[in-house]
Amino acid sequence: MRKTLTLLAILIFSCIGFAQNGAKIEFKAENNTIDYGKISKMKDNGIREFIFTNTGDKPLIIYSVQSTSSCTILSKQKDTILPGKKGEIKVKYNMNPGPIRKTITVESNATNYENGRIPLKIKGEVLAN
Repeated sequence: MRKTLTLLAILIFSCIGFAQNGAKIEFKAENNTIDYGKISKMKDNGIREFIFTNTGDKPLIIYSVQSTSSCTILSKQKDTILPGKKGEIKVKYNMNPGPIRKTITVESNATNYENGRIPLKIKGEVLAN
């Protein structure tokens, strides 16, 4: 009985250790979504930033950032982000009047997302005036 409990304790601690290893990315934006709200084409440049933190215990690497049409990636984090440090991905919507519903896909070594792929979303509405 004692050996069984010891083995069980070792297995539990091993699983906890494996679950916490690696880079983890946490975005400041709720649900990884930036809501532009209702914005004027004449008064807004369409630029927004996704701010994130590496909450893991290993360096975070952003391999690529891809967007759907009508959205441009202005800058992405090129350097490795050490544990506890912040980074940003800057995007620009092209400000066509109408609803905004776009997805940006980030590929990384983050262990808290399946295959390190993180979907970021922008939403809102561009008014013609």
